[in-house]
Amino acid sequence: MKCRIKLLPLALSSLLAACASAPPYAPPAVRHEPVPVSKPEPAIEDAAALPATETMDSSPSATTDVWDRLRGSFAMNDCDADPAVAKWARRFTHNPARFESRLQALLPRLVYVQKVASQHGVAGEFALLPWVESRFQPVPSKGHRPAGMWQIMPITAGAMGLRVDGHYDGRMDIAAAADAVMKLLAQYYDQFHDWRIADYAYNAGEFGIRRIIQKHGMPPAQPVNPKWPVRRVTREHLTKLLAIACVVRQPSRFHVTLPTLPEELRLVKVDIPHSMSLLQAADHAGLAVGILKDLNSAFRGKLVDSEAASYLMLPASHAEQFQNATRQSTTSTRDADQPVATKISAGIKANESLKTHTVRPGDSLWEIARNYHVKVNELKRWNHLRGSTLKPGQVLRVETD
Repeated sequence: MKCRIKLLPLALSSLLAACASAPPYAPPAVRHEPVPVSKPEPAIEDAAALPATETMDSSPSATTDVWDRLRGSFAMNDCDADPAVAKWARRFTHNPARFESRLQALLPRLVYVQKVASQHGVAGEFALLPWVESRFQPVPSKGHRPAGMWQIMPITAGAMGLRVDGHYDGRMDIAAAADAVMKLLAQYYDQFHDWRIADYAYNAGEFGIRRIIQKHGMPPAQPVNPKWPVRRVTREHLTKLLAIACVVRQPSRFHVTLPTLPEELRLVKVDIPHSMSLLQAADHAGLAVGILKDLNSAFRGKLVDSEAASYLMLPASHAEQFQNATRQSTTSTRDADQPVATKISAGIKANESLKTHTVRPGDSLWEIARNYHVKVNELKRWNHLRGSTLKPGQVLRVETD
């Protein structure tokens, strides 16, 4: 689904004037109180060693109450509000085993998104919004098409404060995109006081929804899908959102069992002190490069650029290993060469007449040349290299001005 979100204007006077003549309206649900981002949470057992990592709820019921907490934050109609809702719920779960397997794979992302939704006071159904948009998949960008698990257009990303360029795409950033979307949905609810209309605005665009309100007024609480002149795809968008929420409400009704998420698989944000290659970051974290890339697909190339995003998304069980390895690498670099600029990668030794670079796992000729502001061909010539293959521990001569 291609969503076309537009920036919420600061002035709403025209909307309020248009709604003044509308019949009294009782919203179906009130907005949840946001959970302050800075509020401390119970830490995981070894979190004391992870000052730059998000802490999480580690109570005994943390893994089993994921779905209870989500149900408790729902604010819209239930399964029987519209026959189309139950119809789509059955369609989603027509193969229970496949549905359960897919849900298990996306659960770390869903739980993280739910946490962000709670922080912004957004109805819990919207934690399931990426299911409707992309099945929680980090859909890559193609030209001016929507991207990420939220399916955000490039021009919309700019309005939401998400950076999109040739090196980094904020729409693919699990944390940044979730925060931007939930902030927008909270703004929509503050404006329309109806989560159904917030969903319409997300799919069809805020200004189009405002024009409908100006002409027809706010809708009554029933039916669940207002009888408005919106596109079929917009009406179906809300139906699908309520349908997947219906499955979460009553999984046994659809013959499925909702999976649990082991605490060690929960996603956390881990600070990165400097840029590094994806290969090096994966090595520090003890993860396969493909897994790290999937969780941090906002980085379009092979470099984790700390100027674009100062963190990585990692499973909780790998956060401490990454921090310890990064800390050790940073210390070694600082001890080896104090005078060299901090942006130059680890392994540099310098004196007045000659510089050398000790190759570390994940280093490439391109990255080394970039750090020293020289050309790859020069590195090859200085070190009598015929190919581009490097070995950890290999010492390269680097001549710079």
